[in-house]
Formats: sequence, structure tokens, C-alpha cells
Amino acid sequence: MTSGLEQPTPPSRPPGRTSWWRPVPLVVAVAGLAATGYALSPHRIAESAASIGPFAAAGAATLLLLALVPRTIVSLACGALFGVVSGAAIALTAAMAAAAIGFAAGRWLVRGVVADRLAGRVARLDNWLSRHGLLAVLVVRLVPIAPFGLVSYCYGGTGVRTRHYLLGTLIGAAPSAATWAGIGAAAIDPARVGPLTLLPAAIGLCVSTAAALWWRASMRREARQDKRVR
Repeated sequence: MTSGLEQPTPPSRPPGRTSWWRPVPLVVAVAGLAATGYALSPHRIAESAASIGPFAAAGAATLLLLALVPRTIVSLACGALFGVVSGAAIALTAAMAAAAIGFAAGRWLVRGVVADRLAGRVARLDNWLSRHGLLAVLVVRLVPIAPFGLVSYCYGGTGVRTRHYLLGTLIGAAPSAATWAGIGAAAIDPARVGPLTLLPAAIGLCVSTAAALWWRASMRREARQDKRVR
């Protein structure tokens, strides 16, 4: 038996969108990291880390990439401080670590906000990325249109699968890491300059061109399929 004085049960809160402010901590953290990195000077950080060892250098390079320092500068410094082979290995290790951390942060803090607000062409693009993420990541990594760290955060907010993102980053980042490390090493010892120094860049250019053409053909093919469905 219920009493007439019983308070009505408040309606359950409808499942709403993810709070728009959720990415704010990421923005603040990146801004603070970037300000600190540029205030201390990336060159000074690299030299200090190099005096400790390659693992410290890889850690410092990772933080610099997350702070949106251009990867070209980081890879050049790695090559100048550690030589071609070791420098390229450190640069690539730092790139993969920064890519994984940035992607995880974007997926955790940004993806929910983006997914709740997708519509129209943006939704179709996100759906395309979820199905062709490897190609999309590969092209962007080979043709650096934005800071490496920023791309990592942004891809975390898309539907790209983690394995496609990491594999695409590895394939796309390796040629440029080797090339810039070789050029950095050559700046210290010009005798190291040779045709092999630029070979990775040439390979990366060929791969990026082929990937871009494949991407364009894929987009056109799907556009034709959409028209047929309509």
C-alpha cells in the first residue's frame, strides 16, 4: 500500500552526450608540456638526456614529441648525438612510444565526445577511417601535414583501430626516422653523407605516393557505390 504523501520517483536521467569538457585536461597537459619543453629548449634537453644514455634520450624524445615538437628536429638530434643506426633506432622508438601514448590519451578523453556528435560527412569519414585506418594513418605519417604528437591525439578521437594505427605509424615513421637521423649524423661528421643516407626517404616517397593513389581510388570507388545504393 502506497501513501498519498509518497514523493514521486524522479525520472531517470536519459543517457546524454559525453561531457564536452572531457578533452580539456588533455589540452591543458599538452599545453603545459609544450611550454615546459620550449622553455627548457629541446636542444638542451636532448644533450642532457644524451649524457645519461640512449634510454633517457628516448624518454626525452618521447616527451618532446608529445609536446608537439616537430619530429624532424627530434630525429636530427638523435642522429647527431648517437650516430646513424643508434640515432634512427632511438628516434623510431620515441616516435612509437609517443604515438601510442598520444593515441591512448585521445581515445580515452576525446573519442566519446566526438562519437556523440558525429553526423553527415564527418560520420561517413569516421566510418571510412574505421575500415581503412591503416591506409589513412600511413599516408598522414609519410606526409607530415601536422605535428606528430597532434596527429596522434587526433587519431585517438577517430574510429581507427589500434592495431591499424600502430602498424601504419611504424611503416610511415621508419623511413623518415632513418633519413633525418642520417642527416643529423652527417652534420657532425660530413664523411657519413652518402647515397644510402637518403635511400629511406626515397623509399618513403614511393610508398607515400602509392598509398595516396590507393586512397584516392578507394574514395572514388566508395563514392560510386554510395551513388548506386541511393
